[in-house]
Amino acid sequence: MNHPPAAGSRFFRTRQRLKRALRALALALGRRPAFVVFDPSYREQLRGAPLDPLRGEKILAFLSMEHLLAGEQLTRPLPAAMKNLLLAHDPAYLESIQQNEVLTQILGSPVAPGQEEAILQLQRLMVGGTIQATRLVMAGAPFAVHLGGGFHHAGRSRGAGFCVLNDVAVAILRLRQRGFTGNVLVVDLDLHDGNGTREIFAHDPTVFTLSIHNRHWGEVEAEASLSVALGDGVSDEAYLQAVEDALKEVLSTFSPSLAFFLAGADVAADDPLGNWNVSPQGVLQRDRLVLSRLRELGVPVVMVLAGGYGDRAWRYPARTLAWYLTGEPLEPPSDEVVALARMRQMAHIFGEAAEDEADWGLTEEDLFGALPSLPVQTRFLGSFSPVRVELMLERMGLLQQIRAKGFPCPTVTLELDHPLGHTLRIFGDPQKSELLLELRLARSSRVLPGFEVLSVEWLLLQNPRAQFTPERPRLPGQQHPGLGLLADVFAWLVVLCEELALDGLAFRPSHYHLAALARRHATFLYPEHAALFSAVSELLAPFSLPEASHLVHEGHVVHRETGQPVVWEAFPMVVPVSQRLREQVEGESYQRQAQAAKAALRLALRSEPR
Repeated sequence: MNHPPAAGSRFFRTRQRLKRALRALALALGRRPAFVVFDPSYREQLRGAPLDPLRGEKILAFLSMEHLLAGEQLTRPLPAAMKNLLLAHDPAYLESIQQNEVLTQILGSPVAPGQEEAILQLQRLMVGGTIQATRLVMAGAPFAVHLGGGFHHAGRSRGAGFCVLNDVAVAILRLRQRGFTGNVLVVDLDLHDGNGTREIFAHDPTVFTLSIHNRHWGEVEAEASLSVALGDGVSDEAYLQAVEDALKEVLSTFSPSLAFFLAGADVAADDPLGNWNVSPQGVLQRDRLVLSRLRELGVPVVMVLAGGYGDRAWRYPARTLAWYLTGEPLEPPSDEVVALARMRQMAHIFGEAAEDEADWGLTEEDLFGALPSLPVQTRFLGSFSPVRVELMLERMGLLQQIRAKGFPCPTVTLELDHPLGHTLRIFGDPQKSELLLELRLARSSRVLPGFEVLSVEWLLLQNPRAQFTPERPRLPGQQHPGLGLLADVFAWLVVLCEELALDGLAFRPSHYHLAALARRHATFLYPEHAALFSAVSELLAPFSLPEASHLVHEGHVVHRETGQPVVWEAFPMVVPVSQRLREQVEGESYQRQAQAAKAALRLALRSEPR
């Protein structure tokens, strides 16, 4: 793996900053082309549904870091009023969903006693989000996106598939009650059939429901409807042709004054609940096709996210929105970059409130000062009270992501008297029987003389309930599969470094795969270690990361002259935060030394993996 020299890296970063500055200028001078509706409460996602609770926040962080969204374009919704819900749903059904067993059936997994009201309030808020987006386009905006919604399985008297309340139907019927008589088109391109919306408008010729999906869910007959079932294993060409043909057919006979677009990302090949093979480019092309055609006709559009599962689902609507706002494709950055942007955004939003809460959880030392004979530490990293730490984890979304993985009651503990540093642990249950995260940190000036860094002495992220699979095999050093939060944890640690005015984050990856995962945004402290990693990476490029890590761990990578295996040690790495440290580990002198050390290496594979 070759890495660009420091000068090239600086040029790339400068070019990116210039592009973002130009976008910000265009945004300030130009007409606001879109509105976004979102509420931070959306992270309290439905239990049992494998949704990314931070999907909306990641999209916002991406749009913000690219200067594609001004503050006045972002609005927050209000919960939908009961009178509006009654426009789309029977009173008896709305009463029945207060019952635990009814919600359990709709959501497909047990609802914890006492959680019923929270689930219903979240769905009502998201219905309000689609109503708010509809208000904005009816007031003259050509496009508004609600970073939620799309509960298209909910019918007049029943719910299914994570859908309790049909937000699109409520928004349309609310418009009708207020005198809007124009035709409405619902373009539902979620992987699953929009059966609930079709049922509610089955006898209304002014609302056309178009749904292209894998298979039908129940009755498809309606006065103004087109339902296309494509089956399993659909790829780009067939899918895009079906969308183009359906739009052409519908728009040749139906003239909408308003359109709702359910831009489901669960059609993507990497969706964990999907069974299609549509590429990222295919999903973007689909969205461009729909939005461009409606824009040509002058039809205002309300877009909702609908389906899309797993931690990559946010990337699909993010690409679409970036294209809509710029007119050109813009690839979202890595999860690590977006996690850091999101963490910084949350730290900025909650910065003032955090100062007010800093006195929570006072101890005797806080009140009276530490006694000379009792040097007890009560502040995490010398700065944060236990309550403040838990608040940060909550507000940064880490605890909510753990809840979304099936641990509804995570428990946070701090150990502040360990000789190697302060230890943060998160357990999956109040009984502390399932350890999910163990993180030991220390402020250190010994890692690199002249610099103070936040040193990660130990990090464990694991899901004791998960199983290893052929797609996620056991890696060296693992007892359980990972928790899937490495990028978010590292982003939080970088934000801590910034808040504590430290030079950077330092850690020692114990295995090759950990160094490879960190290498996108971290660099080796010493150039000879960077050279070794680069040489090993190039040698093992044909292999997957798990295979490569096992090859290194089992001694298959050897020095060609001696035949001795390359021993992977816990070589120190840093994420530079201060400019001073960045120049130290990314400067021209460092790069020259790394290139010279790499040129002297001769590596080979001793044998193929079994």
